Amino acid sequence: MFDSICVVCVGNICRSPIGERLLKKDFPEKKISSAGIAAVVGDSAFYKSESVAEQNGLSLDGHIARQLTRKICAEQDLILVMEKSHIEAVCRIAPEVRGKVMLYGHWLNEMEIPDPYGGDIELFEKTYIQLAKASKAWAEKLK
Repeated sequence: MFDSICVVCVGNICRSPIGERLLKKDFPEKKISSAGIAAVVGDSAFYKSESVAEQNGLSLDGHIARQLTRKICAEQDLILVMEKSHIEAVCRIAPEVRGKVMLYGHWLNEMEIPDPYGGDIELFEKTYIQLAKASKAWAEKLK
């Protein structure tokens, strides 16, 4: 069904690294990655994302931000984005993948997950909770 999934946000340092690792916990047999629409290429996960993930028993160790490309899009069975505007951004990169781009929060009434960058740690904690709920919903639907 969906053997390769790419989780996408803007910088690939806050939301998508967490989303990727949450899905990897539920689907260790699948190829799950992440990328950014305007990635901070080469950076590790943002320190607040790392901290919140770690507090929840999730490691972001080894994450390296990468730019979303047409090639990456073509290799995916499913592309999960954080906001509705990201659907259009992905389709500007690779218009042919429109049918496999969905919101990470799709199963939670098409919930968008706002970017916490620039916010306090409480905002990152709220973002983590949203991502965890959305990941659980995907796990239930895909198993």
